[in-house]
Amino acid sequence: MVSDENPAWTKADFAAARPADQVHGAALAARLVRPPGRPAMAPELRKERVTIRLSPDILAHFRAGGRGWQGRLEASLRAVIKAR
Repeated sequence: MVSDENPAWTKADFAAARPADQVHGAALAARLVRPPGRPAMAPELRKERVTIRLSPDILAHFRAGGRGWQGRLEASLRAVIKAR
């Protein structure tokens, strides 16, 4: 957004610009840039992709609840495990 406090850059502004590490030092400049993607998750917390065949009525039941059906299915399986 352009305002009096934040004017649009001119060609001269762009020509005079320097990389952040030259202005602030490498350590601070590295903290200004977030690496792409999601943060790494601990291996023991990562989910594993599997292929499983389920009956159509089971899938229909969980999918009828909308988004998050896979999480609800997992919660149901966890409840069965805890009950044993």
